[in-house]
Amino acid sequence: MATLAQDYIVQDISLAAFGRKEIEIAETEMPGLMALRAEFGASKPLKG
Repeated sequence: MATLAQDYIVQDISLAAFGRKEIEIAETEMPGLMALRAEFGASKPLKG
């Protein structure tokens, strides 16, 4: 399988810390979502 290089344009990198904090909040406030992530994360069912 070939590896594809992807370029990304980040509009405002200063928002990265805020985004990470939002993800951490979601991880604590949405235990059902985290359970699904743990169960299906490795198989990546939505890939592609």
